Amino acid sequence: MTGVGHPVIRTPDQRIRVFVSSTLRELAEEREAVRSAIERLRLAPVMFELGARPHPPRDLYRSYLAQSDVFVGIYGASYGWVAPEEQVSGLEDEYNLAPRGMPKLIYVKDADGRDERLAELIARIQADDTAAYLHFRSAAELEDQVAGDLAMLLAERFDESRVPSAPELEEAPTTLVGRVPVPYTTTIGREPDIDAVRTLLARGTDRVVSLIGPGGIGKSRLAIETALACEDLFPDGVYFVLLEGVLEPGLLLPTIAYYLGIRDNGEAALEERIAHALAERRVLIVLDNFEQIVDAAPVLVRLYTVAPSATFLVTSRVVLRIRGERVYEVPALSTPPGDGPASLDRATRSAAVSLFVDRARAIDPDFDVTGDNARDLADICRTLEGLPLAIELAAAKVRILTPAGIAERLGQSLPLLTAAVRDLPERHRTMRATIDWSVSLLPAAERALLDDLGVFATRFTLEAVEALGAGRPWEGQAIDGLAALVDGSLVKQYEIGGRRVFSLLAIVREYAVGRLKANGDADRVRRAHADYYCELVRQVAPELGGRGQADAVLRLGLELPNLRAAVRHLVYTNRLDDAGDFAWSLLIYWWISGFFAEVRVWMLELLEKQHDQPITQHTRAIAWFFALWGEMWQRPSEQVVAGLGECVRLFTESGDEDAAAMALAARATARVQFSELDADKAEAELREAVVTLRERGNTWAEAITEVSLGRLAWVRGATGDALAHFDRATSVAESGGDLFTTSVAGNLRSRLNFQLGRIEDAEHEFIHTLLLSVTLHYEEGVAYGLEGVCAVAAAHGEAWRAAALAVAAGEIRRRIGIFDVEAFTVHTPYLEILRGRDPQSVAAGEAAGEELTVGEAVQLALPEDEYAAVAEKLRTW
Repeated sequence: MTGVGHPVIRTPDQRIRVFVSSTLRELAEEREAVRSAIERLRLAPVMFELGARPHPPRDLYRSYLAQSDVFVGIYGASYGWVAPEEQVSGLEDEYNLAPRGMPKLIYVKDADGRDERLAELIARIQADDTAAYLHFRSAAELEDQVAGDLAMLLAERFDESRVPSAPELEEAPTTLVGRVPVPYTTTIGREPDIDAVRTLLARGTDRVVSLIGPGGIGKSRLAIETALACEDLFPDGVYFVLLEGVLEPGLLLPTIAYYLGIRDNGEAALEERIAHALAERRVLIVLDNFEQIVDAAPVLVRLYTVAPSATFLVTSRVVLRIRGERVYEVPALSTPPGDGPASLDRATRSAAVSLFVDRARAIDPDFDVTGDNARDLADICRTLEGLPLAIELAAAKVRILTPAGIAERLGQSLPLLTAAVRDLPERHRTMRATIDWSVSLLPAAERALLDDLGVFATRFTLEAVEALGAGRPWEGQAIDGLAALVDGSLVKQYEIGGRRVFSLLAIVREYAVGRLKANGDADRVRRAHADYYCELVRQVAPELGGRGQADAVLRLGLELPNLRAAVRHLVYTNRLDDAGDFAWSLLIYWWISGFFAEVRVWMLELLEKQHDQPITQHTRAIAWFFALWGEMWQRPSEQVVAGLGECVRLFTESGDEDAAAMALAARATARVQFSELDADKAEAELREAVVTLRERGNTWAEAITEVSLGRLAWVRGATGDALAHFDRATSVAESGGDLFTTSVAGNLRSRLNFQLGRIEDAEHEFIHTLLLSVTLHYEEGVAYGLEGVCAVAAAHGEAWRAAALAVAAGEIRRRIGIFDVEAFTVHTPYLEILRGRDPQSVAAGEAAGEELTVGEAVQLALPEDEYAAVAEKLRTW
């Protein structure tokens, strides 16, 4: 099997990467100057001398280019060496291989003479409309030019994409979940706080550092900036967990698992998986907006006890009051001293005034402190007590008011508004009053729209907003209303997954929900929200088991916060049967994405409410099925088997033979978990379930049940029967377009084929299932696929490659918490043989494997043409 010579090189901090192309010896001084310019801007230089390894140069610079963001070319007098059997030098080849869409900054050194082929290349570059071209004379001049051009490039890209999310942050694609968001506006006045919190984290003596303060004081922004400033302290990763919209304490662990990339399939306790994933890893986990689930704080003590090298940075309005907590009170921004005017000098200007000016310039680029407005700006910032969000809301009003007008209206309104909410702490009152004041300037329809938006969780689309409009004061005005709220800094807009979405800051959402309740409209809007997402699920769910599976999983992932909210609304408004149907229709999604613990929380709440609100037998069966799923794997017992048997009965009596067959298959699986294996009864139930599911046309459930039959047969030593079941499962899944089950069944089939000595067949399918897993962003499947290719490489005697893949797969397993022993492992025996024959190569491969990213490991596993098909998907891993 032929693979890529070596994987791509990628910076661990995910900064913008700048590829530097030039002749090495001729322009060594210039290369160092360019490196300095790049690092001045906190970007990552991508240069051979910073990490080249002994493998084919063309493969190396192709790999570097594949994951770089900007191309910088430096040309002097020499065209460079043309390698044997090559037509062009590496210098020209690098330019040719740079993607057309990649920004290219080209710098040509003044020279008396130039190689003819280099002159031809430069002439071609001059005609390239994707490249910017400049001359330079010295290394010092080059450094300044590169720094200036990169800054300009970033500014241009910023202006093109300035659609920030709450709190004015770039929202990463779904595949980047857990990464620290990148602020898209300037953070002002927080340098001392960042340094202070970094010092606390660097000491390593505090397991939980809590950033405490009222809403709007900038806790989230401080946490983000601190996390970005502490990447060097936590070499094993920094994760950002958004808890906004997570209202049940029982959802803390599932949410942390989701952001860590841990798939909860129910087979092990989630707390154990998280603990295993964090064991011996120096990681920082940021938990943002903890106040709404503060009762779950003791869970953090359990986590840091079993994972002592993990540190938690928490933002909350209230102190957690747990062992190991260090509290940092987040201060307001500094305001002008005394009662004097704002400083005209930027160097002596207070942070609050600097923030106001910065945000006002987004509306009026020429805005600044002047002799005419200095006192008004100082009064505004002092009145708003240096609260960053309050200042930003006020600054947004320069669109319609002068600073004098803003100061006057705040002076008239704020004292009255704060007096109306005396039950809140002082700065909470100021923030609430500022939102009140800002909203009071809106027309009635826009005020009503803002109230209704409070029903959404985290983010929402225009289509979803419009679905809530029937009969509301803003009906038919959603587009214009959203635009006005965006202009007023009350709603944020950004793009995710190619779709324009909107969001509210947590404190604004809280304010809107409070008004909805006060107006008596909360239940009505909740019903409309739930109806919209129920309809969305009805449209998308049928695709989950077939050819639209990958797109359906992606779309539901983007809507996950509102799917959670919809279930909550259905349960809260006593639409319990609708909640059960909603959860059941997404069974495949919960399975693929691993959300069983989360669904269990909702279903247990549903069962608690059945005493006051009757439910159908079908809904009761659904709720018990989800409640028993984790028990089936983690604590199998006769009671669990009996409970699933009751689910079979309830589904059958409800007339849902399809669901009854799935419950029967689950009951058989529970039997298999016993130490006293009742294999005959389990096999009989699985076979009965397969027949029913085939008759009902449920290809997804039929295929996954065939997989269970195959696993059972393999454990019992009936390899022929096992292979037949895996063949049928793969055939059924492929015919229906079910990528997930095709991957699961194919992986098992390939392992069994390998064990039976059919190496070539196994290799082909290992590669195929690895590609499917990448397409689905199914990291567990990726780990299995890498282990399979490792087995083949080991069988072929490729010691270094096999060892690197084995460690890379093990790192994925550890990171996502797959610590349960894999009963069908095939790669380790061959690797141990190689360890005896070639221990040095195995040791070198294992050392290399520890450094590989997921993308690098996949590239090492795949043939070059196969890797090209998924390279773009892997860029976001």
